[in-house]
Amino acid sequence: MDDDGTRAAPAAGEPLDRRAELSEFLRTRRARLKPQDVGLPDFGRHRRVPGLRREELAQLAGVSVAYYTRLEQGNGRNVSAEVLDAIARALRLTDAEHAHLTHLAKPKQHKKKRASREQQQVRGALRHLLDSLEGVPAYVSGRRSEVLAWNRMAAAVFGDWSELPPRERNWARMVFLAPAYRDLFVEWDAKASDMVSYLRLYAGCHPDDPELSALVGELSVKSEEFRRLWATHDVKEKGHGVKRLRHPLVGELSLSYETMTLPDDEEQHLVVYHAEPGSPSAEALRLLASWGTDAVRAGLGENLRAHPDR
Repeated sequence: MDDDGTRAAPAAGEPLDRRAELSEFLRTRRARLKPQDVGLPDFGRHRRVPGLRREELAQLAGVSVAYYTRLEQGNGRNVSAEVLDAIARALRLTDAEHAHLTHLAKPKQHKKKRASREQQQVRGALRHLLDSLEGVPAYVSGRRSEVLAWNRMAAAVFGDWSELPPRERNWARMVFLAPAYRDLFVEWDAKASDMVSYLRLYAGCHPDDPELSALVGELSVKSEEFRRLWATHDVKEKGHGVKRLRHPLVGELSLSYETMTLPDDEEQHLVVYHAEPGSPSAEALRLLASWGTDAVRAGLGENLRAHPDR
């Protein structure tokens, strides 16, 4: 346990404890709600812990306190989908959080896929598509946010990933351990939070993934920010939005991004960035594209690598 009472992240290679994950996820979701948030009276009594009490949550979900207590203690055996739905509504979970709760409480009983132990492969046609997307940064990410393939514009904007060993081509490692990305992302805190939320969601489906456990263990040792964010148990689906970047060659960029799950592999995502037509960011991308390989060589440079002291 950490000083705040949460279970520490696993050591490298140690599987995640699904029961502990279920317990802490429910506890942290309950702690963020106040009685007035869910229409319950708050009589101003001193609360030993933040958020709703277990009996209040059980009342909202229409289950007994003893039943909910067993579930929050990590005993999700035989819990029905209807009860999980009721608890999700009471906790006001997002769709991603609801799915995460279901994965933790009712894990699918299926044979372990060999693919989970093998390196993911990107189809040749998809690589050709990446190369054909001239003028826009695009890449394919994998199970644990690995960067599997990318085009020249992605290298010009985010750094030449070909200079990194395959193990280091991972967004979580780069965001938390490589100095260049702290400078590149204007809202680095938001990017870091997103990365941990994606990993948490994946971990709920694959707690026995040894490569995930190794990644979480390494980042927990090397990054205090990662440990803090991991303890929040926040989960989030990859989607769309806007990222502001501070590029060393062309200055500040504001780029919209779209994340598309591939139809033949739901654990691979195509991510494409683009700028508003006629905007300064669009002109900056055009300038980077005109510089060709020179922009890639002169981009983020050696700071792309993880810092040895982190």
